[in-house]
Amino acid sequence: MRLQQFLSRAGYGARRKCEQLILANRVMVNGRPAKLGMTVQPTDEVRVDGVLVRQAEPKVYIALHKPVGYVSDRSNPRARSVFELVRLPYHLFGVGRLDKDSSGLLLLTNDGDFAYRLTHPRFAHEKEYHVVVEGIPDEVALQRWRQGVWLPGEQHRTLPCQVEVLKRQDVPPRATLRVVMREGRKRQIRRIARLLGYPVVSLVRVRIGGLWLGALQSGAWRYLRPEEVAMLTGEPPGGGSDDQPCSHDRH
Repeated sequence: MRLQQFLSRAGYGARRKCEQLILANRVMVNGRPAKLGMTVQPTDEVRVDGVLVRQAEPKVYIALHKPVGYVSDRSNPRARSVFELVRLPYHLFGVGRLDKDSSGLLLLTNDGDFAYRLTHPRFAHEKEYHVVVEGIPDEVALQRWRQGVWLPGEQHRTLPCQVEVLKRQDVPPRATLRVVMREGRKRQIRRIARLLGYPVVSLVRVRIGGLWLGALQSGAWRYLRPEEVAMLTGEPPGGGSDDQPCSHDRH
């Protein structure tokens, strides 16, 4: 199989991320620098940053209620990571972003194809958020948000999305918004809200596609059921979590 597919199945992220590893000369095959597009056999020795890549792990799919204050990846060794909450002997990574100041539904997996189907723009999975902002947006501001706005430093307008007021609070003046999007630029909701004059107080992701956060408590996690994986990807799950327990309390 192609090297990037082999790395993805071994838990190194979606195929695009694995391609970046190869292009950055971080991958060696049989002691030689790897090239994008090359194929590997089961007998080949593949290393990433000098670490031997083992045979593919059982595929694991996890829903976590990420608390505020935790980052979604391992890029900053000084930051508290969601992987402190989910301690499993697998090479897990987060599917998409949920920044340190935000909370809610975050998916973790070691299946690169699963991550690809949930994050690539052509699949356009909906993500739903409940967002508390300072002030109460008027209809003009809401309509601007729905139609898409130009963010500083971006080359394209944000895609149209759904925005509605769920609740209003008079003192201090605040509103709870329901935001449904099909894209996920870095800190997009926070940037749009500030641009329109309504800074975010709190942000919770409550849904990804047809999967809801539900009653999962902050810091708790559970394995996805096979039918949930199939619903998210449109294909049967690859196995590996069928016999796992359903949920876990916060560590």
